[in-house]
Amino acid sequence: MLHWTIYISFLGVALLMVLPGDNARAARLVGLGTALGGLAVALVGTLKAAAGVNTFCDVAWVPTLGIHYHLAADGISLTLVLLTGVAAVAGILFSWNIEHRAKEFFAFYLALIGGVYGVFLSFDLFLLFVFYELAIIPKYFLIAIWGSTRKEYGAMKLALYSFVGSAMVLIGIVAAYVVAGAKTTSLFELARYPFPDQFQHWAFPLVFVGFAILAGLWPFHTWAPTGHVAAPTAASMLLAGVVMKLGAYGALRVAMTLFPLGLKAWHGTIAVLAVIGIVYGATVALTQKDFKFVIGYSSVSHMGFVLLGLMTLNEIGLSGAVLQMFSHGVIAGLLFAVVGRMVYDRAHSRELDVLEGMNLARALPFVAVTFVVASAASMGLPGFSGFVAELRVLIGAWHAFPTVTLFAGAGILVGVAYTLRVLQKAFFGERADTNGSGAPSHGEIPPITVAERFGAAVLIGATLLIGLYPRLLLDLIVPSLNSPLFDGMRKAGAL
Repeated sequence: MLHWTIYISFLGVALLMVLPGDNARAARLVGLGTALGGLAVALVGTLKAAAGVNTFCDVAWVPTLGIHYHLAADGISLTLVLLTGVAAVAGILFSWNIEHRAKEFFAFYLALIGGVYGVFLSFDLFLLFVFYELAIIPKYFLIAIWGSTRKEYGAMKLALYSFVGSAMVLIGIVAAYVVAGAKTTSLFELARYPFPDQFQHWAFPLVFVGFAILAGLWPFHTWAPTGHVAAPTAASMLLAGVVMKLGAYGALRVAMTLFPLGLKAWHGTIAVLAVIGIVYGATVALTQKDFKFVIGYSSVSHMGFVLLGLMTLNEIGLSGAVLQMFSHGVIAGLLFAVVGRMVYDRAHSRELDVLEGMNLARALPFVAVTFVVASAASMGLPGFSGFVAELRVLIGAWHAFPTVTLFAGAGILVGVAYTLRVLQKAFFGERADTNGSGAPSHGEIPPITVAERFGAAVLIGATLLIGLYPRLLLDLIVPSLNSPLFDGMRKAGAL
């Protein structure tokens, strides 16, 4: 029944399109009902899923080309489908203030969610690419219309980087299709095909980097902080929470499984780039004066752990990478919700020097507590999902690249530094009665809404649940690494 997550999302888009008038409240309710429906189906489908790969739809789509409408799920897909459901509901709750063109906003939002569900559930190479493109298009409009801070530039930069990456992926998958005999686009069949060594050595980096651009791989990461800052709160939450995971998922599901010999040849180089991204993102975040840029660069750093885990070529590192996708999606969503909706929409400033004079811990105690919890999760304190995920990545990386892993550990220390710095400046600075910035006094700051409290509770609950009992997801993820999809990697010695 998991394929209904896709259909429910696009049904919500259709309902919004026929909704009469410009009723913002009705649009919000349709958006929330659709997101809750998708999350409910994801939860029930996960509970009922059997071990291995569960196929629930496989029909010929373009028979002459061997293209099938093939939807299925394994433990990796289930983990990311659950992440998408949680992030979608939280994003709607933090968008409850949207009044300007609300119908269009939630329609683009749900179209993006539907595309993301489609990517995670597609086991046909071209079907996956179609949903991948469907997920990219709404991002541009969400940022360009409802964004801020050079929104047109941020939207265009994100779109250009995304489409360049997509072009690289398309070239790679067409080449694989032709080399394999142009008979099928099934991921199962192509994963078993013995592509020539020389072909894999250039096809792997082409497809992997094409996907990894969206995952924030250094030095192709520069779209990410700009896009995060320009996007409205819900779009920032989705961009960091699930859209960046599309790139990492595509790199794992397509590039790594189809071209294992290329993976084995290039994994050391990509691991170095991942660690550079970890240290670079954390170091740049430490120097930022804009609250949202700090969180934007921290996302680049944390996604570096995902890419590093993928390159370990061992079970503990790969499972840690997938768990880090879920963990970072939840934590980054919470951080962007605090910065964009709870702080910026009330204080009308993201400058840390300005916020330092407002002592927001007294003005907005709920926000301060939420950010303290989010900061603890981001730093990887025990009890939160980030601790388990990053620990597994580091253990796996230590077996593969001991020296490189030391630099990744240094990135964690820098991450603690920038997190504590922004926590002190944004919430526990000395309050000034007049700061010349036009920032509101305590009495002018609107209170936190019920929707925002529920949204924060959903995300905090998710990171705590997985942090305290990670087996809930690891029991899905680890068995999936033993499925036939990864047989090619095992035969090539890449797993």
